[in-house]
Amino acid sequence: MADNASNTSRMLALLAELRREMNGVAADAMRSYGGQYGVNYGVAAHTIREKASAIPHDHEFAEYLYKQDVRELRIAGLWIAEPERVTVDDLPFWVAGIINSEVAEQAALALFSHVECINEMLSEWSHSTNVLPCYAAMLAAARNNEHTDPDTAFGSLFRIVRNFPDNRLAGQGAVALLVSVAASDRDGVARMIESLPDSPTAAYVRDEMSWRLETI
Repeated sequence: MADNASNTSRMLALLAELRREMNGVAADAMRSYGGQYGVNYGVAAHTIREKASAIPHDHEFAEYLYKQDVRELRIAGLWIAEPERVTVDDLPFWVAGIINSEVAEQAALALFSHVECINEMLSEWSHSTNVLPCYAAMLAAARNNEHTDPDTAFGSLFRIVRNFPDNRLAGQGAVALLVSVAASDRDGVARMIESLPDSPTAAYVRDEMSWRLETI
């Protein structure tokens, strides 16, 4: 296990690499994601992934990076983390860093879609009053459909759509998860859609799924 001095040294080396890729115009454009970082160099997400992929998985270092209020370091930490080390007890740590939709999407792609506790994550975060962890959990469960329990998916999705009746992120996450589950339970998905309480979010889900189900 590396000490803080070692982690700081490694962090500064990584940050120096990332700063060479900085893009101020892109950083300004990222305001649409929502919550802001203390520092944002505007480095493209795929470039952050490439830099992080050159570093061996190291959970302690990943957590150290994720705690920094620097966009590029937080996202890099998600790619360096070890999914098998993430347990239900660790979820509060990871959810605390999801400050905007970009982090939610990167977290789902890089880390959450590979964790063993995906069903517990989806169920627990579906009770959140913050849509961002709900969005991240649905995207992660959609990618991890081999281990996602359909009943957990349906119950969590129903709760999220009900709790966020007019929210595009809730709708987008729900559609991603329903498309994934429909591959093995198309009829169940159709019944789930019909059961959703009327709301702008539910209307978005129904509109999207009306044509997506035709292609499954």
